[in-house]
Amino acid sequence: MVRLGPGNVSTSPFAIPWVLAVIATPTDWVLSVAEYSIFIRPDLLQQFWQVMSDGGFITDAVAVIDTSRRTGRRVLVDAGGVRPRRGRGLKGRCLTFAEREEIALARAAGESMRSIADRLGRSASTVSRELGRNLDRHGRYRSTAAHALAYDRAGRPKPAKLVTNLALRAKVEQDLQRKYSPEQITGRLLVEFPDDPEMRVSPETIYQSLYVQSRGALKRELTACLRTGRALRRPSRKVGQRKNRIPNIINLSERPAEVEDRAVPGNWEGDLIIGQRNQTAIGTLLELQTGYAMLLHLPDGYKPEQLRDALARRSRPCPSRCACR
Repeated sequence: MVRLGPGNVSTSPFAIPWVLAVIATPTDWVLSVAEYSIFIRPDLLQQFWQVMSDGGFITDAVAVIDTSRRTGRRVLVDAGGVRPRRGRGLKGRCLTFAEREEIALARAAGESMRSIADRLGRSASTVSRELGRNLDRHGRYRSTAAHALAYDRAGRPKPAKLVTNLALRAKVEQDLQRKYSPEQITGRLLVEFPDDPEMRVSPETIYQSLYVQSRGALKRELTACLRTGRALRRPSRKVGQRKNRIPNIINLSERPAEVEDRAVPGNWEGDLIIGQRNQTAIGTLLELQTGYAMLLHLPDGYKPEQLRDALARRSRPCPSRCACR
């Protein structure tokens, strides 16, 4: 439970003002947010995964939904690196979280259902059903709790084949421990059980059962049996799609000879040191002849443009005690 007062400010991981949901009930400032999280916002999750699928980094993906790298990492680990199907191609049939916030505010202001529906471009029956289904035990409507309830009701999980077919699961686990790839396992099943259609499984089903633990089929420890040994799936990108390909790169081996032998003073080399789990970083500037080094503080991040600006600021004045003067 989070208790808010008129002078307090609360912010969510997505910079969505929680105070909007509180204003809907000004006589009671107690708000339950335990069930609300990024994982029930498929609209935001799909934006995150789209950037990752396009070859972006976590930093780029979390910037789109205005959250932290740590949250983005949680999303990747929870999904096993596999983009979830839920939320793809949303047609606008379901109410969004923003619309539920509008409904909560309007109802608190005493607005009628028909008026709310007209403003949202929805039918009055949609607003009526929303209010009827998602009231709390005190008869109040809160957007965060309503969105969590609607998300749970919308889930219709289909049991995975490797969950219901125990014989098939045992065979797959046995072959994985023998270091067979999912593609080889699929082929071997066709040979060993030619007349049993129930003993069929696709390589993708095996991969998803390993990486997406919510399916409840194969244990994640079996990912160590894969030839990659990865516990987290990495997105497959097309040639040239990776963003870490630097266009028109100049290799260090191509720099002039006077720089390479460090005979001429005044040549500086910049570098970047990244901390644990990519959470922090510092830049370095090294004068090649004297070995004089300077550290660069990067409080706002270490994107290329941020490091470039920090390097430019530090490289302008040459220190008086530096022998390169």
